Order: sequence, then C-alpha cells, then structure tokens
Amino acid sequence: MSSTAQGARARARMEVTAAIKDEARRQLAAEGAAKLSLRAVARELGMVSSALYRYFPSRDDLLTALIIDAYDSLGERAEAAHDKAADAGPVRRWTAVAEAVRDWALRHPHEYALIYGSPVPGYTAPDTTVPSAARVGLVFIGILRDAHRGSDSDSGSGLSEPPLPAELRPEAERMAADLAPDLPPANVAALVAAWAELFGLVGFELFGQFNRVVEDRETFFRHAVARLAHGVGLLEGRQ
Repeated sequence: MSSTAQGARARARMEVTAAIKDEARRQLAAEGAAKLSLRAVARELGMVSSALYRYFPSRDDLLTALIIDAYDSLGERAEAAHDKAADAGPVRRWTAVAEAVRDWALRHPHEYALIYGSPVPGYTAPDTTVPSAARVGLVFIGILRDAHRGSDSDSGSGLSEPPLPAELRPEAERMAADLAPDLPPANVAALVAAWAELFGLVGFELFGQFNRVVEDRETFFRHAVARLAHGVGLLEGRQ
C-alpha cells in the first residue's frame, strides 16, 4: 500500500474516531456516563455496532478515551494559564492556574463531571489515564518547586513550611517521596489538601451547592484560592 493511501486511511480513521467521541460526549451531556452505550452511539452515527467496535472494543475503552481527552484538555488549559503568568509571583501564578481550572469546568461541565464527579458504575479507570490526570497537579508542584528554589532570593518571594503535626509526618514524608522528593514534606501534605479543596470549590459551584449561599462566585473563588496558596507556603514577595 502506498504512503498516500496509508495517510488517507489514517485520516479517515481519525475523523471517524473524532465523530464517535463527539457523539459520546453529546450522550454524556444528555444521559450521563452511566448510560453511555456503544450501540446508541453507532445508531446515531448511522454505523453498525460491529464497525464501531473496530474503533472502541467496549464501552470502557470509549470512556477511557473520553476521560483522557478531558484530563488533557484541562491540563492544556492549566499549562497555558501558567505560561501566560510566568513572569508573575508564585501566588499570582497559582491563582491564574486555579482560575483556569474553574473556567474550564464551567465551560465543560459534563466532561468535568466525568473526571471529578461520581464514579461510573462498573468502570475502573486504567493506569493509562494517570499521566493526563496528573497534568494540573504537576503545574502546581512546579510552582512550589520554583518558589522553593527562590526562597533565598532578595525578592521576598519563596516557600515557607506550614505547620506539620508530628502524627502526620510519616504520611507527609511518604507523599513527598512519591510526588515531589525535592520539596519539604510539610508543603507536599499541604498541597495535597489544597488540591482537594480546589476541586471541592469548583465542584460545589458546578453542581449547585453554592446556590443561595455564594452570589459573587468569581470574587469568592479568587479569594479562596489565594488563601490556599498561602496555606501551601507560597510567599508572593515584591513584584
């Protein structure tokens, strides 16, 4: 087979794969992940089920592809926000990334629900989702790492160690060894807590728990994530 023909087949496969995932996302929005059906996707696209199975052998394979796409989309948004704020201090960079996470979630609520909402019954995400899922966390680790390296500079910015109870130290040291061995365990433990709190803030807003509680949600969110930045030990310093 000529390279031209191979290229045409590859493009056609990419186009069909994209169409399948687009229809699956539409079904996620309408029915939720638990009701995602390969047969329904095939029917809507005018395909026979056996043809669709050549692209995604099972519902779980399709879910995994959608999950990786969602994590990558969110990760790309966070990374772009960080790069745009690269010349700012660590707290501003942290806040810019957190705001990007919130903005992406508000624009892609069903995809956010797929990766941070209720687990899909009968589905267990494989290890292939981990690199994509880690992208936002790695951005935040990078901010702490840069601050830690600059802690002795004359700018006043850097990283201070938050309090760490003695009973938590073994777990904090284990997390630091796994996630960021070059950072103090106290900061890594605080970062893991802040990570959970950040997505709790986003989830509360997205899923309606802030209704009739928080009105100016953008201002509230910005204030909350700045407090999280200070909680992990980030020091803004002089700009």
